[in-house]
Amino acid sequence: MSRTRVGIDLVQVTRITASVEAFGERFLRRIFTPREIAYARDRPDSLAARFAAKEAAKKALALEGVGWTEIEVVRQPSGACELELHGAARAAAEAIGAHDLALSLSHEGDFATAIVVARCEQA
Repeated sequence: MSRTRVGIDLVQVTRITASVEAFGERFLRRIFTPREIAYARDRPDSLAARFAAKEAAKKALALEGVGWTEIEVVRQPSGACELELHGAARAAAEAIGAHDLALSLSHEGDFATAIVVARCEQA
């Protein structure tokens, strides 16, 4: 039996901007993958949306103790974004039979949000 799991998160863009200003590259490398940094470094709203996506994925998939960079938002040539899970995040998702991950990102003004929906074979 398949079960649908959902995670959502809302992030203030200025909170992410303040962290980048305070901690610079150390913050960026701790939270984001090289591909995410290459795409969004100069786009605070996109960084915030990616942070929200990581939080939403952790909620949807119950990914406790998983490193931030093990959850990656990948922008497709069409402009759509998808999640790629690596290492412990991938193993944890496989353990609950998670498949068909869907991601939606949005940002407006000082807020960015993300929703992750997954079909899982186990609760």
